[in-house]
Amino acid sequence: MPLIAFVSPKGGVGKTTIAANVAALLAARGHEVMGLDLDPQNALRLHLGMPVRDEAGFVSEVGSGLAWRAALRHTPYGVSLLPHGEVEPRRALELTRLLMDRPEALAEPVREMLADPHRLLIVDSPPGPSPALSAIMPLIDLSAVVLLADGGSASLIPQIADGRFLGRGTLAVRAAERALLVLNQVELDAPLSTAVLDCAQAVMGARLVGVVARDPGVAEALADRRLPVEVPGSRAAEDLSLLAEGILARLALPPAAPAGGHSVLTHWGLRR
Repeated sequence: MPLIAFVSPKGGVGKTTIAANVAALLAARGHEVMGLDLDPQNALRLHLGMPVRDEAGFVSEVGSGLAWRAALRHTPYGVSLLPHGEVEPRRALELTRLLMDRPEALAEPVREMLADPHRLLIVDSPPGPSPALSAIMPLIDLSAVVLLADGGSASLIPQIADGRFLGRGTLAVRAAERALLVLNQVELDAPLSTAVLDCAQAVMGARLVGVVARDPGVAEALADRRLPVEVPGSRAAEDLSLLAEGILARLALPPAAPAGGHSVLTHWGLRR
């Protein structure tokens, strides 16, 4: 089944928020969704409703012999989750060295996850290049590159178009061909924001898969430990739903099972 990686050349762009919402939306549509957090910030678990004090994870234990199924957590949103796990600085350096020397330590478990024909894997990656992202790059079917509608992001759009931000070599070129752009926090009444959007549309064309409006309801929802897609009438919620539809349109997936009552989103007006 497909592996969708949410990536970005820079931090603070809302990548984890968007990954969590898309995962929850796809689960609410009846797909079997698994989330894998490769980011040492270990934040995907919080977006998906896990307790703050639950700091255990999978990536933090890579190389220790922990089976990925033993680290799997079930979230209120119907998404099965493999959190990154908390790591001390020394352990973080050890993980970096391990994945640089033995990328198969992460790649092999991910191959096992993808062997299930009914599973869709959503990966939240750390910003910029990383050994963890490099380890799974040959397995990525679609990369959703998240940027803000600001000047700094506009300067990076050409790198996304030609794939330079993913590195060099054949694997990077292959991944770049499957990279789509998501522009976050767009304000149509702000000249800079609309200029960045125009630039993204001109450079990326149909590879601009989603545009998410700047919406104060996003911050309010996160502060209330809810996903923005749970806020009725939210502009960002509508844009996130359209983003999920755009991603699904690019994947050859079998029909989803009817959504059950496992997700807190099933009561919300999601389009099926």
